[in-house]
Amino acid sequence: MSKYLVTGGAGYVGSVVATHLLEAGHQVTVLDDLSTGFLAGVPQGAEFVRGRVQDAAEVLDHSFDAVLHFAASSQVGESVADPEKYWRNNVAGSLELVSAMRKAGVRKLVFSSTAAVYGEPESVPIAETARTAPTNTYGATKLAVDHLISGECAAHGLAAVSLRYFNVAGAYGSSSGVTFGERHEPESHLIPLVFQAALGQRPHIAVYGEDYPTPDGTCIRDYIHVADLADAHLLALDAAKAGEHLICNLGNGAGFSVREVIESVRRVTGREIPVQTAERRPGDPAVLVASAARAHQALGWQPRRPELDDIVRDAWNFTLENRA
Repeated sequence: MSKYLVTGGAGYVGSVVATHLLEAGHQVTVLDDLSTGFLAGVPQGAEFVRGRVQDAAEVLDHSFDAVLHFAASSQVGESVADPEKYWRNNVAGSLELVSAMRKAGVRKLVFSSTAAVYGEPESVPIAETARTAPTNTYGATKLAVDHLISGECAAHGLAAVSLRYFNVAGAYGSSSGVTFGERHEPESHLIPLVFQAALGQRPHIAVYGEDYPTPDGTCIRDYIHVADLADAHLLALDAAKAGEHLICNLGNGAGFSVREVIESVRRVTGREIPVQTAERRPGDPAVLVASAARAHQALGWQPRRPELDDIVRDAWNFTLENRA
């Protein structure tokens, strides 16, 4: 049994990873300020400490085997409008965390990164060797933390893995009977927004552009089930090596278009979904799909739930269970 600190463990991905760790027999402490996470997201059996990632020094000691770092501000639009918040929370907070780890003698880190570090891709599928040129502050701050981690590995022997993922969806039903899923305020992700249209909570779902160079003219994105994502984090803990910073993309390797997502929601829910076409959004690439070849090789990771309908069905069931 190992002992882990999960920063941001009351959020969507963090809660599912914390649950997987507990189910594997480990000890888990969740550090979260609940600014975007939810107390209900803290899994049963985890110790909960309410605080910011900058408070990690008050929690960490030599008894911890590793940190899994999810705490971050993550809204692209907000990052453009309020960049200072993102540099403060994401970069300065991560610096404080890494410093606290070094002082406590905790020498292993798994970092929740993002495909936003790549910006507009020059080719797809996107490999880890692709040029990094983020087009927003959110992506820039995540890339800065990756550079911070690389320096810490080289200078102080940290063992670290950064996992860059694309669109995360679905929900996970734990062995305790609690289901953990996606809830954001405000919501900005496509599948939950389509659910809102299916439930009559919004008049329609907007499709931004139908003239992209894709089979149906709408943007294509790589969707990964949140439980598959959690599997990768546990594998990353085993793969981390002292003095090395391993960076892996996570994705299905085959994307789904906006239209395909809407049709999947129609099939799963059996509901009509009004659609309204809108103008393209500036900076929206036609296709964003990951190459996960390095994760397959270095982590031994394979997505076990790659089908879009399965991802949507799990997310829909969570939505119905948690309707206000």
